[in-house]
Amino acid sequence: MVAAKKVIPGFSFTFGVTCFYLSLILFLPLAAFLLYSSGMGWEKFLGVVTDYRVFHAYGISFGTALAAALINAVFGLLLAWVLVRYDFPGKRILDGLVDLPFALPTAVAGIALTTLYAENGWLGSFFYGIGIPSAFSVFGITIALIFVGIPFVPRSVQPVLRDLDRELEEAAMMLGASPWLTFRQVILPELLSPLLSGTALAFARGIGEYGSVVFIAGNLPYETEIAPLLIMAKLEEFDYQAAAAIAIVMMALSFAILLMLHGYQRYRMHKQGV
Repeated sequence: MVAAKKVIPGFSFTFGVTCFYLSLILFLPLAAFLLYSSGMGWEKFLGVVTDYRVFHAYGISFGTALAAALINAVFGLLLAWVLVRYDFPGKRILDGLVDLPFALPTAVAGIALTTLYAENGWLGSFFYGIGIPSAFSVFGITIALIFVGIPFVPRSVQPVLRDLDRELEEAAMMLGASPWLTFRQVILPELLSPLLSGTALAFARGIGEYGSVVFIAGNLPYETEIAPLLIMAKLEEFDYQAAAAIAIVMMALSFAILLMLHGYQRYRMHKQGV
């Protein structure tokens, strides 16, 4: 009996290629971080990463990234719902514009957002008029991170929402469930995993974002200075060890948060018997 030919090579070959590729793209840069910071000594490492200026920058980066990701989770889900469930003129154009932040250079996005949200800008004049400084503030950083992170949520939710069985919704409605109850009990549980994935990706993108934020942030120490800017400053000073130390802490915190989200998704899948 002749064994069936496989479409791709066996496990050994593909696993080796995968490990080699990941080593070049991921593991070697991570090893370089550890190598640069290893010469500092534990005491100096702690001194760099726990400096008040650096610690405040961590708070700005992670806080604004989390706020932007949560906002994108709400409006990204709404955007995915509109694009999947409704037909209207210009739908294809709107669907294509969702990916614009991926194609637009981040520096161009930062300059455009700063122009719009500055005190004399089209949108900034409104916010400043009601007492909200929209540029060179934490609010401005959040706006920039919302812009760069918005595509992740709808693009994660759309395929699942498109394949969702509409008969389940109709059955719930026929049994007397209200539209809100149908959404909460029938639709949302199916969308929760892709929604969390998209939110996590938006959060991860926001943590390390530099180009679109550096212009609108103002970069004031202890006020609007982000951690990636501190890393760039250390590199410009040729202090590679300090830059690597800050990057390692950001990477570790990001990995821990993403790992918790992944663990929660696995828990939900196990609970549902998937």
